Amino acid sequence: MDIDDLRTFVEVADAGGVTPAARRLGVSKSMVSRRLVRLEAELSVQLLARSTRGASLTEAGATFRDHAARVVADIDAARETILPAGELRGRLRIAAPLSFGPTHFASVLAEVAKRHPELQVHASYTDRFVDLIAEGFDCAIRVGKLTDSNLIARKIGPLHAKYVATPAYIEKHGSPETPEELVKHEALMQGTETWPALDGDRVIAIRPRGRFKADNGAALVAAALAGIGVAILPVKLIQEHLDSGALVEVMPRYPVPALGIYVVRPPGLPSRKIRVLIEMLIECFGHHSEEAKTAQA
Repeated sequence: MDIDDLRTFVEVADAGGVTPAARRLGVSKSMVSRRLVRLEAELSVQLLARSTRGASLTEAGATFRDHAARVVADIDAARETILPAGELRGRLRIAAPLSFGPTHFASVLAEVAKRHPELQVHASYTDRFVDLIAEGFDCAIRVGKLTDSNLIARKIGPLHAKYVATPAYIEKHGSPETPEELVKHEALMQGTETWPALDGDRVIAIRPRGRFKADNGAALVAAALAGIGVAILPVKLIQEHLDSGALVEVMPRYPVPALGIYVVRPPGLPSRKIRVLIEMLIECFGHHSEEAKTAQA
């Protein structure tokens, strides 16, 4: 039984169709179809019910999927064990934020591929929430504050943010000095989130209100520069605007608590590919911490 056929079946089962599975595997749809036909012929059973809307598991396929996934995982682990030190093969599929990914993480991912020429590195840059398990990602790089879940998070570096606005906005609307004043201002938000602030050693939650919302950091920077309202933004995104005076910090007596940059992954022992990625990111961002179940689901 061909391991590639098993791997392809698992991908199709998890992705729900040939097209997304082909995209995950980096092969053509016709190749995926041929592997599925070959596997079903060898087993003499139909594993997937195909339609124009995708592919769903038959009863036999649902039973076989877990066994096939374990075999694929065991083979991958065995291959890693016997590879020469430092050599990686297979595929590493990573989700990274669009706001930071191309500018801060892309060079590290490129270096991973450069050091390990047998490794396929597939990166997806999006500020959309990515379900690692359902969408077939090995791990994700996430920034900010993570909520509790069963995912494993490794902090690779700090992330500092500030409350900012333009001088023109402050001249027109005043500068908020306290959390109570801040909630009266126009907030530039990602959604319905709360904003954190430090009151001495205590973290307090602010519930801002605003008419401008965007799920992308660069879009929020543009809105802040337009003078629409107050924003909480990572310093890494706005340093040049702070230096030029286009944006200024507000509410400095209640600063934003230090956030973080994390690699999150599903539970279980991390593969050597993920360990190598984490090591290189830590090498770049210079922060060490323990793994903990604090990732966003």
